[in-house]
Amino acid sequence: MSQLVFYRKYRPKSFKEVINQKITVKILTNAISSNQISHAYLFCGPRGTGKTTFARLFAKAINCEKRKEGEFEPCNKCESCEEINKGRALDLLEIDAASNRGIDDIRDLREGIKFSPVRAKYKVYVIDEAHQLTKDAFNALLKTLEEPPSYAIFILATTEPEKIPTTILSRVQRYDFRRLSINDIVSRLSNISKLENLKINDEALRLIALSSEGGLRDAESLLGQLAIIKEGEITLSDVESLLGSVNFKTINQFIDLLISKQKIEALRFITEVNEGGYDLKQ
Repeated sequence: MSQLVFYRKYRPKSFKEVINQKITVKILTNAISSNQISHAYLFCGPRGTGKTTFARLFAKAINCEKRKEGEFEPCNKCESCEEINKGRALDLLEIDAASNRGIDDIRDLREGIKFSPVRAKYKVYVIDEAHQLTKDAFNALLKTLEEPPSYAIFILATTEPEKIPTTILSRVQRYDFRRLSINDIVSRLSNISKLENLKINDEALRLIALSSEGGLRDAESLLGQLAIIKEGEITLSDVESLLGSVNFKTINQFIDLLISKQKIEALRFITEVNEGGYDLKQ
């Protein structure tokens, strides 16, 4: 069996594991515990901030067979929870709008929604990169989104909410996912490193966090790459080599050349950095 990448292996399985989305977690867990579930949601925010992960978690919680009234956390033990955790739930349908963006794809969805859930209470449709749907596809979705069957729930996820038509926006509950802080990402990567028995210093963890630009998935993917290619302790230079980034010592050397107006040496320095495979833009 292939080894699961870190962002899949350590995907949150409960709401308490979700990082830095306190408002969204609070509102939607209250909705679950009070049984005030809407038929359509829009999750928007930068890549890697947990939109589709949260959608799966939400679907798992509302379909959990052992969740008691007034509670919101899924048990992660019942058959429904296990099916979603293993990615084989028939009543959780994930659609990639980047490759299924046309009117025919939405028509197929409309036909499928007529059928009741196979085993769960709710049939949950997660449409990822929803902004890539065509105008005709959005129009075809509109009526279904407005009056879906009582067992159907739509969750649209997007990195570009400004491209979602206002007719769609008026029919969904919108939740904005925020970038994670550097400290939150470092803390999460540190925990994963301990679980994986990886040796990595704090400087390396911080550079990984900085390079991810607030996206946990990118940070976890980079840590996974380093774990594969590096034996022994992972250092700052290992991360710099993989990223092609220039360290502060190198930057300081270049600035010293500029301050002393050594033009030829500065140009030669840039050439050496470029030939070394570093990212000049960084």
